[in-house]
Amino acid sequence: MQDAAIWLSEEDITSLVTLNDTISELETGLRQLGQGTAFNIPKALGSLGEAASMHSLGSALVEAGFCGYKNWVNTPRGAKAVFILFHADEGRLLAIMEANALGQLRTSAMTGLGTKWLAPEHVSDMAVIGSGRQALAQIAAVDAVRPLSRLRIWSPTAERRSAFCEKVREQFAMEVINANSLEEAVDGAEIVTTVTRARTPFLHGNLLAKGAHYNAVGAILPSNAEFHQDVFERVSIMAVDDVPNTKKASREFMDHFDVEGRDWGRVRPLGELIAGNECKPAGGDLSLFKSMGMGISDLSVAALAYQRALQSNLGLRIPLMQNAPVRWAAPAQQS
Repeated sequence: MQDAAIWLSEEDITSLVTLNDTISELETGLRQLGQGTAFNIPKALGSLGEAASMHSLGSALVEAGFCGYKNWVNTPRGAKAVFILFHADEGRLLAIMEANALGQLRTSAMTGLGTKWLAPEHVSDMAVIGSGRQALAQIAAVDAVRPLSRLRIWSPTAERRSAFCEKVREQFAMEVINANSLEEAVDGAEIVTTVTRARTPFLHGNLLAKGAHYNAVGAILPSNAEFHQDVFERVSIMAVDDVPNTKKASREFMDHFDVEGRDWGRVRPLGELIAGNECKPAGGDLSLFKSMGMGISDLSVAALAYQRALQSNLGLRIPLMQNAPVRWAAPAQQS
């Protein structure tokens, strides 16, 4: 038995794992999930008032011998996540790691995989709606699987949108368009990604181009929604990272499928598509990918970071004790 685990900081994680690494590793994890050699534990979600929440996601890569949990709290004043990695066969604590960057890596990589498996092969024109902290990595993930020639950007605040456009131009070679409206941004776009904190749906189905691929990234709580129900009317194929989490927390999907006569069986787990080498059927209209967050996506990145940390001798050593005696107070003597 090892007598120590390791602590990995946010900087350690980003030095060990790139977004491209994450896409590749996550595809392997999802294939194992689709083949039944990995599993997720349903997400635990608690509300801390109207705008704050606490979460826990667990999973296991059985053949690889890793399991673990990511725990985090998200509030208007800040958010923090921690991942705890265990050896699945021996019950050993392997690592504790800061997981904000890990979460950003897996969230954007999941969008990349959804795009890789559901978008037509030769598309290169994308619209991104939202310019917050997740948006840049979302663009990078799509560009990694479908190299982009043009990107349209829209978010409600003009000053923030302009600054974000300049940041994108500094890091990518594609043409970047600062759109003046949502309609201008998505008009004819072959790929559309929404990554917002919207509480009220804003994207109607008639705004999306024929045959477009749509990544709905932002609304992962029951109080939030990005797209209207008429989007479903045009969808030829839809996939999500995790069906149970979608049933529990996606207002868009719950409003549509929690209705008598509608079939949740239309909603495919992406791991099942990958395991079966299934892509979007030719001649279909919209493809839709919804990412809610699941344990396997975090675990895939955490396991890779841990293995590379061992190879690089990186991380702070944390001594572990096997046992410690339990103490209690002796009962008072009665006179």
